[in-house]
Amino acid sequence: MRLASGFVMLLVFAAPLEAAEIRASSKVDAVTVFPSGAEVRRVVRVQLDAGEHTVVLSDLPQQAVANSIRVEGQATGRLEIGAVDSRRIVLPRADEEARQSRRRRIEDEIERLQDERAGYEARIETAETQKAFIGKLAELPTRPLPPPAAGQVAPREDWGQILTLIGTSMADVQRAIQDARIRIREIDRRIEELDKELSEEAPPIEERTEVRVHLATAMPLEADLVVRYQVPDASWTPVYDARLSTGSKNAEPKLALTRRAIIQQRTGEVWQDVAVTLSTTRPASNVAAPDLRPITVDFEPEQPPPAPPAVAMEAAPRERFAAPAAGAAKRVARDAAEREAAKERMAEATISEFAATFAVPGRVTVDNTGEVKRVVIDEAQLEPTLLVRAVPKRQERAYLYAKITLPKGGVYLPGQVSLFRDQTFVGIGKLPQLSGGDEHELGFGPDDAVRIRYSVADEKRGESGLISTSRTDQRNYRITVKNLHERPIAFTVLDQIPASLNQDIKVELIGRQPPTVRDVDGKRGVLAWEDKLAPDEEKVIEFGYRISWPAAKNIIFNR
Repeated sequence: MRLASGFVMLLVFAAPLEAAEIRASSKVDAVTVFPSGAEVRRVVRVQLDAGEHTVVLSDLPQQAVANSIRVEGQATGRLEIGAVDSRRIVLPRADEEARQSRRRRIEDEIERLQDERAGYEARIETAETQKAFIGKLAELPTRPLPPPAAGQVAPREDWGQILTLIGTSMADVQRAIQDARIRIREIDRRIEELDKELSEEAPPIEERTEVRVHLATAMPLEADLVVRYQVPDASWTPVYDARLSTGSKNAEPKLALTRRAIIQQRTGEVWQDVAVTLSTTRPASNVAAPDLRPITVDFEPEQPPPAPPAVAMEAAPRERFAAPAAGAAKRVARDAAEREAAKERMAEATISEFAATFAVPGRVTVDNTGEVKRVVIDEAQLEPTLLVRAVPKRQERAYLYAKITLPKGGVYLPGQVSLFRDQTFVGIGKLPQLSGGDEHELGFGPDDAVRIRYSVADEKRGESGLISTSRTDQRNYRITVKNLHERPIAFTVLDQIPASLNQDIKVELIGRQPPTVRDVDGKRGVLAWEDKLAPDEEKVIEFGYRISWPAAKNIIFNR
């Protein structure tokens, strides 16, 4: 018997203990924000005894992508991380009783106002009846009086007193109707405000993501766990400030390009006092090149002879069923085809071959309301080349441009640019996606120190030829450009000639000064003259075109 007792005790001590469940609260410590989406890093510290444990975290947002949840950590001893499970849970709100009280108060107030509104509508209805009755009384003077009875004298009515009474009564009724309508309008506005308050009341439940982390340790220890996960409803967008100092005769121009980030999120959690890193990576984008499907070419099959009427009638139902399928296939195919002065703190940039990250200095709070959070990423001091550009055919005005070369390394994402010229705001531009080392031109508004004049010098129309006649249309233009600056400046003048769409229509460029560039940016017929002007220098551009075509035909200009 003593041996049996000892054996039972041995079994009891040898049996594995059930894993202890530890509920803990985690805190958002760092966030990496992408142009679309974000990766959140939460931290939690737990005390563990020897054995197996399950740490339960119920404070992850409902938006947390389940497949992205990862757990890692450090401990004062050996710690093994096992399975990581996640599920959606529903939590009652802590302030549910107060919320219900607010809803009842708002609903009662709406009901009271609706009853009051109904009362005023009844008043208007009664007053309208009185108004109609008074209107009938006002017609009495125009009606003939009934003849008096035999031997009686017709009564004499005091119509002045009666009309005064009618006027006073009608004014009182009109005033009552107007007052009631004003009050109904005020009630409607108040009901609309209360309906908005009611809709903004938070729902009675809150959805969260629960994570269960299975741990095992052979000794008591302290562990710091890190939980990483991705959320979709977050983003950052670049915006830029371009501040141009145009310089002077003895000072070179300078341009400061400041890059900022607009951070927004509606992830279901507040990022309170967190380290924020901005990344140009787009995790949601495609990660591999698309596939190409074979394209074949064959002769068009011969059309079968038309079916007899009876057969056609039999085939009609099948065609009706096939038509939607064909239409759906076409829609699918169509769909498939179819951002000592005080110094701003800069982010610390890490540039790699394929992406760039920017660590925002300090710790940042980003609310869950979608409100904009602006931070400075970096600032580049550039040495621009100034030039003016004009399209005198459209507008006799020159515009100042700064040609810049971006610093090497990293990517500049597309975004809006606030443009400042000599500390004066001149407008908003756009910066396309660029890489370090790329050149780009930014416009900084009109340059009134460069004068442009444009005129039509000559127009000729006629016919030529003896046997096979053709018609001609010749036009000549004159453009003058004058520099009123105290220093030289480069200029570009843009114009165009027609581009022929038919081999029988010939277009010939004529003039003294041939353009520097033809078909600018691949646009047929667009011409550019590029040159430099000394101070107070004026240059003249004379050019034109001659069109010839068969006399038997007419031509049209498509713009």
